[in-house]
Amino acid sequence: MFFCTKSRNFNALCPINRLAKFSLRWKTSELSPAYVPKEIEKTAVTYFEPPPKPSQTFSLILPPPNITGNLHLGHALTVTVEDILVRWNRMRGIETVWVPGLDHAGIATQVVVEKRLWQETRRTRHDLGRELFLNEVLKWKEEKANVITQQLHAMGASLTWPLEMFSMDSAQSRAVKAAFIKLYDEGLIYRSDYLVNWSCTLQSAISDIEVEHLQVTGPTTLPLPQHEEPVEFGVLYKFGYKLLDTDEEVVVATTRPETMLGDVAVAVNPRDNRYSHLIGRELWHPFRKEKIPIICDEFVDPEFGTGAVKVTPAHNPTDFEVGKRHGLKSIQIIDEKGNLNEAAGEFGGVSRFHARNIILGELDRLKLFRGRQDHQMVIPICSRSRDVIEFLIKPQWFIKLESMGLKALNAVKDGKLKIDPPEFMERWCNWHTNMRDWCVSRQLWWGHRIPMYSCRIKNGDERDCWIAAEDEEDARRKASTKLMTNPTDITVVQDEDVLDTWFSSALLPFSAFGWPQQNENLDDYYPLSIMETGHDILFFWVSRMVMLGIQLTEQLPFAKILLHGIICDAYGRKMSKSLGNVVTPENVISGSTLKELENALRASQAAGILSNEELVRAVEGQKKMFPAGIPACGVDALRFTLCSHKIKNHYIHFDVNECNTNRLFGNKIWQATKFTTKWMENVRNVPSFVGDITKLPIMDKWILSRLSKMVKNVNEAIENNEFHLATASLKNFLYYDFCDVYLESTKRGLKIVDGELAVAHSTTLLVCLDVGLRALAPFMPYLSQHLHRHLSHHSSTPLEVNFPEKLEWFDETLEEEVQSVLDTVIAIRRLKKVFGISKKHKPEVRVVSRIAIYRELEEVVADLAACDRVVVTPTEAVDTKETVCETIGSHTTINLLLPPDLSKTLDIDLKRLEKKKEKVLLEVEKMRKMMSAESYRINAARKVQQTHAKKIQLLEDELSRIETLQKFSC
Repeated sequence: MFFCTKSRNFNALCPINRLAKFSLRWKTSELSPAYVPKEIEKTAVTYFEPPPKPSQTFSLILPPPNITGNLHLGHALTVTVEDILVRWNRMRGIETVWVPGLDHAGIATQVVVEKRLWQETRRTRHDLGRELFLNEVLKWKEEKANVITQQLHAMGASLTWPLEMFSMDSAQSRAVKAAFIKLYDEGLIYRSDYLVNWSCTLQSAISDIEVEHLQVTGPTTLPLPQHEEPVEFGVLYKFGYKLLDTDEEVVVATTRPETMLGDVAVAVNPRDNRYSHLIGRELWHPFRKEKIPIICDEFVDPEFGTGAVKVTPAHNPTDFEVGKRHGLKSIQIIDEKGNLNEAAGEFGGVSRFHARNIILGELDRLKLFRGRQDHQMVIPICSRSRDVIEFLIKPQWFIKLESMGLKALNAVKDGKLKIDPPEFMERWCNWHTNMRDWCVSRQLWWGHRIPMYSCRIKNGDERDCWIAAEDEEDARRKASTKLMTNPTDITVVQDEDVLDTWFSSALLPFSAFGWPQQNENLDDYYPLSIMETGHDILFFWVSRMVMLGIQLTEQLPFAKILLHGIICDAYGRKMSKSLGNVVTPENVISGSTLKELENALRASQAAGILSNEELVRAVEGQKKMFPAGIPACGVDALRFTLCSHKIKNHYIHFDVNECNTNRLFGNKIWQATKFTTKWMENVRNVPSFVGDITKLPIMDKWILSRLSKMVKNVNEAIENNEFHLATASLKNFLYYDFCDVYLESTKRGLKIVDGELAVAHSTTLLVCLDVGLRALAPFMPYLSQHLHRHLSHHSSTPLEVNFPEKLEWFDETLEEEVQSVLDTVIAIRRLKKVFGISKKHKPEVRVVSRIAIYRELEEVVADLAACDRVVVTPTEAVDTKETVCETIGSHTTINLLLPPDLSKTLDIDLKRLEKKKEKVLLEVEKMRKMMSAESYRINAARKVQQTHAKKIQLLEDELSRIETLQKFSC
């Protein structure tokens, strides 16, 4: 790992950034006719980087992507949110460090590499051996690392590349060993037989996050790996246990009759009067030919099945705890491969699910089978292999979490650790109360080998011990002291297991900066300023970072946690290849034809990810969602769209159409910049700053007030991690206030290039774009850099590159007055539309208002409302049949003069209008009802939905016209 001191410029050390800096020196050319994202997204963005202020730092780490595949939209959201925070802080002169990295993803990576190995060579990892197989994994890692790094650069991620790490590089390995040894020496790690989630296909224990819970409501067959025939679930089987030396029996109900070979008791609820007389009696096990007791325990639900429950501690988590409470033995009858073992007697060697039918048959032969019934149940599935989890008792390494969990709990309760959104604080507190210990050992080859050594004295001495050590020599030295013998008399064997991936990931906030070595980076950038990630790994990763951070470094690894939601499609469905609704960052950035999308699905089908049936359904789903494919929208539009949603929501609905809309928004800013630079060249003596604002025209003062408000809103929104409010404020200002209103209002004054108005407008245009593009830069860095550089090229003095902060131009009274004028413009436009008045009619408007500002903005109203003439008077105008009127608030009346050819046709039949209105209302209600149905939102093609939306808009316009005509006739 490469470590930099605080005085160094991290960006300057990155080769890519050095090239980017050099490329900025080219001569600025004329802006092209339109915004084409791919043409400007070829260069890294390092333009907005003012010199950092002393003693201020902002540090965070990018949650390291797994090397199992390419980055998806969830990663794109994480990258976008964190890059916004980094760029915002950097532009404010704060030194930023954003650590990139990759995670080795133990189980997931081993599975995909094993699949590829089998597909390409028809060999297993056991055929290769551990060393050669790990070489294959490292080849895979290099391939994926290159792709992921390219994706991160493409998304504009301004990471601190010199600090790039991999969760299994030498520095991380040192940190993992040091952490494990320290925890062991402090008595927080122990080895014990415990029930674990066991994947028979992977031959390994897996973590809870790698277990999916599939709910079935009745008999359901599932195809399982290593089973030729599908296996049935969703059935409750009943059989009887005979009481010892009597014909009386206790009937139990179970979804897993095959595990009855490991039953060691039958449990009933102590308050269940049906069985109270049997508590303490003994039953006869028909296959093991031995006695098992009837026990009472509160865990038994009297309403479930028969109210009597078989207890199998070796294969059920609840039963395991019951067994410990009652001192019951554990009999494991299923082995690591999912077959019945020698403890199953005559059934040994039979696969667990095949054994089910054999045992049911034997129970029936013994006249103990009591029937079956449909049953709703949850099946634990291994997310990696799709096999059903088997619960097995295995010797594993565990970390005690009670004391560490209490510290993490108190950190939130005391307010030292903030969680945003705060709704997760309650879950945090629940999770960290009475925590279960963490099983950290995995029976894999790929991962950090557990630094535990079994040390034994040679020559038949039975003394042995486990030692936590850096290596064999360190273990032998420590063992010699513990066993009180010479080091040369000790044999040392390292544990074969590897550590849970989450263990190494939990160390990243400090191991990324060189811990356990004390260095300047660790002093300067740890603790992190914030931890941002998805809420789905709050407990699997974030919680463990907090617990281990406090335990190993004696301080919180960060003081704030920001959690974002899960990306879904536009209809709220999780993205799935089988639904055909998966969208990748590349699909949006570069665009994809429908055929290209289909080809990606067919590749998944060829790789065994999709079945033929799923492929057909997915292709149809793509045709409905993307009938014309996905347009090329560029990186900036993707970023802007992702953070336009409230990221703290549990689910985030992503619609590619929004990306295209935001690409058009980018083009709007592009055209506004072309317009501004053109007039900066035409108008002489344009300063690059605003002096005395009181001397500016009203609309210039208004837009600068709106600019001040936008800057305030954006800063507050980013500070509070409400990025959707920031994008809304930016879009409202740049698209509506600046482009649609202010820019249009300047065209008349700019025509006289030597006039004061032209100079004022050109100055204001420059200031608004300068500040606006700098405010936009964290969200749309490529577009902002490209356009701001053009502004700077045309400006007489260099423009700033820092993030705009508080501006002093806000004028609330002026904004209220101008808004009244703009409301008038909107009303005039609507009246013109209702009565079909176009430019050819040369419309005229008389505005009656007591607000003085109207008189000064007559020409602005005329320009924005596209009228030939607007006259403002403070007194009432004469109303005639040739005029339609509309009142704005309590202060203004609009009188739109109807052209002669239109006024003659307005012979209104009120009864006919009312009937037409009723008909339109019914049609609108019918359309809305149809479009609000969930089946419509999911199944109707995008084009159909767009057509219907346009139809509703037309109907609503017609309704507005009818109501206006009714009002006019009265």
